Amino acid sequence: MNSTVIFWMQILTSLVVFSITAAWYVWPRLRTSPRNSALIAMLYVHVPRYVGMVLLVPYMIDPSLPQGFRSSAAYGDLLEAALAFCSIVALRGRWRLAIPLVWVTNTWGFVDLLNGLRGVIQLNVPRFDLGTAWYIYTFFAPLVVLSHLMIFWTLLSRKSWKI
Repeated sequence: MNSTVIFWMQILTSLVVFSITAAWYVWPRLRTSPRNSALIAMLYVHVPRYVGMVLLVPYMIDPSLPQGFRSSAAYGDLLEAALAFCSIVALRGRWRLAIPLVWVTNTWGFVDLLNGLRGVIQLNVPRFDLGTAWYIYTFFAPLVVLSHLMIFWTLLSRKSWKI
């Protein structure tokens, strides 16, 4: 089996496992929490996205992976991590702009992921030596995708969340 097939199989498996875990354990618990608390819990998944900066560290990954792709992914993730942290602070402080900030954060992060996915497919990223960054794509990214979808669902939900 080649690395591209293994890469996509691992992403799909992670997505299935995280989805089942979320449906059976996480989502039922979050639904009983106040909306701000639920959003904070889901946003914490995005704070470690600063780890994507590893793509800019010399000799950590294949230097032939285009610099434009690496920079876009690394800085996009860093911005998402900062926005997620700011959103958490705003939600905890019950700031008036907290929910609009969560919308901006989640939309930015999701668009950044879609842009990254385009690049992964376009460049066939699994053919490059990703070193430990392999796990960012095959383990962490599916969790982040699921979290984004759950945040959007929470923001769009008609359920009367406790404040």
